[in-house]
Amino acid sequence: MINASQLTADCVDWIRDWFDKNGNAATPAVLGLSGGKDSTIAAALIAQAIGPQRVIGVAMPAHGQSLNDADAIARYLKIRFLNIPIGNVSDAFNHMVSLDDGIPLSWSEQAEQNIPPRIRMTVLYAVAQTYGGRVVNTCNLSENWVGYATKYGDAAGDFSPLGQLTVTEILAMGDYLGLPKEWVHKTPDDGLPHSMSDEEKLGFRYAEVDLLIRGIITPQSPGDITPDKIERMLRWHNANLHKQLPMPHFIPSVQKEKKD
Repeated sequence: MINASQLTADCVDWIRDWFDKNGNAATPAVLGLSGGKDSTIAAALIAQAIGPQRVIGVAMPAHGQSLNDADAIARYLKIRFLNIPIGNVSDAFNHMVSLDDGIPLSWSEQAEQNIPPRIRMTVLYAVAQTYGGRVVNTCNLSENWVGYATKYGDAAGDFSPLGQLTVTEILAMGDYLGLPKEWVHKTPDDGLPHSMSDEEKLGFRYAEVDLLIRGIITPQSPGDITPDKIERMLRWHNANLHKQLPMPHFIPSVQKEKKD
């Protein structure tokens, strides 16, 4: 049973403490406001922790994308709001042509899908540097566990209030905060080209992977989840561990000798 009240209070305290240690009374939090549950709930938690006047939500739609309620969410939370479309920048990347031994190169579909999140993170850091702020990572544990985040895109940030919380736990917090249900329970969608819902791509629901993450089910005791679905979850997890681990560094012998 999730104690949403305690979880919310603890998270708000953690955010407030982080800003006390990593900013000052004017330091704003800067986050991409996509209109999805994670950015909405993260913005609500941060606004409660440090005040809505210190939260800047940034919508960054590509061509053909709407604000997805981001402007309405910002008004509801009384946070500052910027709309910075990235369509022209994405187009510039997508139309780049390079020559490798005389062979024209075009981006793969996956590379094309990951360009917008990396552009968005560049925009967020530009906004943060301009306002002297800190960039919020709004990824959750469920997405991180299966690798559903873009390296140096939405996986980046200065602090992560939701990174150790499952989707199930985050939804409980959103409901506890009294946020409109249509925002909290919006169908997860990456909003990228050739898009479909997250769960359609994954082949399982976040509610199912959350059971595996929290040890409620295991490969040996899968409950109502089919073994092939458990195997699929673990394949996603193992294939994407590189996104969760620190970057490997070569340690030269001179540094090893210093430690000894």
